[in-house]
Amino acid sequence: MNPSVPGQSTSPEGSKPPEDRKHMIRRRWLTAIIIVLLIGIPAGYLAISAGQSRDSGRDKEEKYAATGLTSEWPSRVQRRIYEVPIPPYSRRVAYYETNNWRTSRLYVQFLTSNKGLDKFLKSMDKDVADLNKGDMTLSKRDRQIVGWTFTNSGPFYGLKHKQPDPRPSHDVYVDRSNPHHPMVYVVATANP
Repeated sequence: MNPSVPGQSTSPEGSKPPEDRKHMIRRRWLTAIIIVLLIGIPAGYLAISAGQSRDSGRDKEEKYAATGLTSEWPSRVQRRIYEVPIPPYSRRVAYYETNNWRTSRLYVQFLTSNKGLDKFLKSMDKDVADLNKGDMTLSKRDRQIVGWTFTNSGPFYGLKHKQPDPRPSHDVYVDRSNPHHPMVYVVATANP
């Protein structure tokens, strides 16, 4: 076969007919869609992910820059480290944590039942009889940090629970103005 002879094919399977305009447009659209899917979706995911990460960082920054109590339960890890087992069904739970190279403190408050108070005190090998009426066990500095002011008539009861380092010690203050639902304030101090 001579390739220069007109009418003879240069490829073994024969020449392909030229691509029509409709097929070309369809192929270009398909290519564009594939490019968008391969590049656009991961780029969009990265943009969304970066925004969420930035927002998460801001939330954490606000949480830790806050002065005073956060109106929610401390994490299970915090409760375990500081040995502050908040009784189930407690309400008005709030906490605040401070840390420095020497001392870490967890400030916790919660409203519970008499049974809940018994359970909490039992976790420290104490009971209601160990509470001392009128004994202010929370330092002025600790009260100012979280804004605890005790202006109602009480009665109030206090308890200091000391433990050897590195286990935390507890300053407990109980407001019994509601005889069925005591409000408990705790400062747990750990010296690692």
